[in-house]
This record gives sequence, C-alpha cells and structure tokens, in this order.
Amino acid sequence: MCDITNPIFTDPDKAREHLESIRWPDGAYCPHCGSTEARKLVGKSHRKGLYQCNACRQQFSVTVGTVFERSKVALNKWLLAVHLMAASKKGMSAHQLHRMLGVTYKTAWFMAHRIREAMTEGMFTPMGGNGKVVEVDETFIGHDKTKKPKGVKKGRGYQHKYKVLTLVERGGKARSFHVDEVNAKTIVPILRQEIERQTHIMTDEAGQYKHLRGDFGNHDFVRHGQGEYGRGIIHTNTIEGFFSIFKRGMKGVYQHCAKHHLHRYLAEFDFRYNARTVSDVERRDDALRAIEGKRLTYRRINEAAYA
Repeated sequence: MCDITNPIFTDPDKAREHLESIRWPDGAYCPHCGSTEARKLVGKSHRKGLYQCNACRQQFSVTVGTVFERSKVALNKWLLAVHLMAASKKGMSAHQLHRMLGVTYKTAWFMAHRIREAMTEGMFTPMGGNGKVVEVDETFIGHDKTKKPKGVKKGRGYQHKYKVLTLVERGGKARSFHVDEVNAKTIVPILRQEIERQTHIMTDEAGQYKHLRGDFGNHDFVRHGQGEYGRGIIHTNTIEGFFSIFKRGMKGVYQHCAKHHLHRYLAEFDFRYNARTVSDVERRDDALRAIEGKRLTYRRINEAAYA
C-alpha cells in the first residue's frame, strides 16, 4: 500500500535527500569525472541540492546523469511515480499517473517510459547452471501492423501479433525478449547465449525446441497438445504464471503498446517479477538505484517510432 502522505512524495527537498541517500550512500561523487572530491554549494545564490566538483569544477545535482535529468517535474512526483510503478503488480497506466500526479497525460506517458528505462537490466549474466531449471516459452501480445509477408496465406500460422520469448529460472529471475519469429533459427541462439550449458531446460513440445538436448544438460517437455500440464517436476507452470500477470497487465492496464516500445514494457514486468520477494519500498529503491546512466529523451522515443 502506498502512503502518499510520506514526505518524500509531498516535499521536493525530502525527495532529493532520499534520492541522494540511495544514489550516494558513501557521499556525493561527480557524474562528470567520477571524483569524490565535491562540496555542497549553500547560500541564497545557489539552488538547493547543488554541488561542485573540486577536481573538474563542474556543478551537478543528484539528478544529473539519470533518467530524471533536466526534467521540470518536481522530484517528489518522480519518486511517487516510481513507487506506483514498482508496487503495481500489473502496471500503472499513464492515465492513472496523470490523475494521481497532477501532470498532463503526455508528461505522465513520458515519465512512465523513463522509469521503464531505469528498470531495464544492464549486462546479462547467463541464467541457470548445474542443478538449476529454466523454463522457456513464448507468447503473443498486442497487434503487429507489419504487412503480411508475400506468399503467406491466411490460416497458415501467420500471426499479426508481437512475439515474446521469456526465460524463467525456477526460484530466480525472468528475462523476456521481443523476437521477430518463433522458430529455431531465432530462438535457439538466444537460449545458447542466455542460459548456462549445464542447465535443465523445460519447454512445451513445439518444434523450435526439438533439438535442445544436445545444447544443455537436459531437456524435458510437456505435451500440451495432448492435454498434459506436467509430470512431476516436468512442467512450465512457473512461466505460465509469469505470462498470466504479463497479459493481464498488457491487456487490462496498458491495452495498447507500440512495437518500438515493447522492450521497455517487458523490462518493467521482468523487473517486478525479479524483485517479487522484497517489499514495495525496497523494490522502489532498487529502481531508484538503477536510474543512473539511462537517459531517455522524448526525441529518442520518437526516432524509434520511425526507425
């Protein structure tokens, strides 16, 4: 439950102090040169929260070099938006943010995308390992307006939907990808790159997973086509649970997602799933720790739309 009376959600100064404690637990450092030799500028001629680096002489605040940089939205509203998106199991629509934060819909939409950018995981390390189980499956979401390829007739398996591949380690993390095609040529290289070789893989009986046994420690599958849902530890129930939340969020909360934004929505659902064992407050602060170095401009979003 979000306590919107918390000072960090109502007072910009308290919000800034909280963000400084999250981003700079050992003291301020310069985002321009990395020096820890910085001093806080005080006095009426300086705005609150302004620092100067003694090494490069550049001035900075806690938002420089983050997804919040150069935003005209008050920092307390940013923190509330992060909390709402981190705590809402199926997501938080831009319309709801716009109503709760008192900002325009366009501003709320852009804020949500910046926050999703912060939730994006950085460098991936391989999932699984010896004795670990990773479930693999794909799902279809939304409506892909891409023109149907030549020669493909209606009813021949072609889907006008976005294709999502997800890997879920039992007791561990989820990792989702927007893929162009659901076939062995597209999927198998992703699995080889993202999963340790000694891992036990669980899938359904789809053809793209047919020859995985030679790539990993073991490969078992369930025969959904025959009405089977599992045989002991051989099942894909974990990943089906992940897809259940993802689809309810995408259909019930977000309703529409453009193709060039899908990777951020996937990052958002992965982030919440991967931090499912901690409190809403801890999950929010985890997102705040990840705001650094992930600047997202409105121009960059629009350029992606026409790329």
